[in-house]
Amino acid sequence: MLDQRLRSLLVCPEDRGPLLVVGDELLYNPRLRRAYRIENGVPVLLISDAVTIADDAEHASLVERGEP
Repeated sequence: MLDQRLRSLLVCPEDRGPLLVVGDELLYNPRLRRAYRIENGVPVLLISDAVTIADDAEHASLVERGEP
């Protein structure tokens, strides 16, 4: 899990808004529906590597599982 201090500093590189932490696997921006992976405990916050979540059910699942 990401360190609490690090979590408080992380924002989306695209809109500078807060991200949800979904387990140890990814950071999620529900406003833009963009998912950023966490690789070996390190967030990969590259816009070009983000995945857009188009599926409504997957979006709802990520929002439900995500922690601020």
